[in-house]
Amino acid sequence: MPDNNVTNILVVGIGGQGVMTATEILAEAAIALGHDAKKTEVAGMAQRGGVVSSHLRFGPKVLSPQIMAGTADLLVGFESAEAMRWCHMLRPGGLVLMNTARLVPPVVDIGLYEYPDDPLAEIKARGYQVHAFDAMAIALELGDVRLGNTVMLGAMADHLPFPAEVLLDAILKRFGARKPHMVEVNRKAFEAGRAAAKMAAEEAVA
Repeated sequence: MPDNNVTNILVVGIGGQGVMTATEILAEAAIALGHDAKKTEVAGMAQRGGVVSSHLRFGPKVLSPQIMAGTADLLVGFESAEAMRWCHMLRPGGLVLMNTARLVPPVVDIGLYEYPDDPLAEIKARGYQVHAFDAMAIALELGDVRLGNTVMLGAMADHLPFPAEVLLDAILKRFGARKPHMVEVNRKAFEAGRAAAKMAAEEAVA
């Protein structure tokens, strides 16, 4: 964490992946521990499929939700090309947690941008620390692609300045109130994401 004890997390991806929901849950977990938390997001023109970025800052006192370039502690890429596009936001020593699944946004389909050949290799070539895994495949193994959101939250759990159980509790409270039948499968998705991130970290240093 930086000297001012404010943690900066940038979550990016494609509309429909649950980027904003994940950031809301992270903020709820931080607030539950007494942190001041502020967040802001930018969504593309398409509700589903447009690019999305969500900034979260929390600590004893936070004045602005906006993360400045070169100051993010953690960049969470729900989509691989978006992780690559935003890696300049990391501070020295920051970490990219990256879902390797590719979801091509409309700006590529209509020819405004080209999808990169190998986003993971590009991030590594730029000198950033990255832990990569296929969150979509994990979610599909658990029976629902929408669980990718919780898989990614699980992947973040051991890279936060509070216990993983605090984040898990925030997730389960949300589903317990709205969709109680989804509590256990989300618990499994969280633990699967946590395990995938640990394995990716071990592979990164191997």
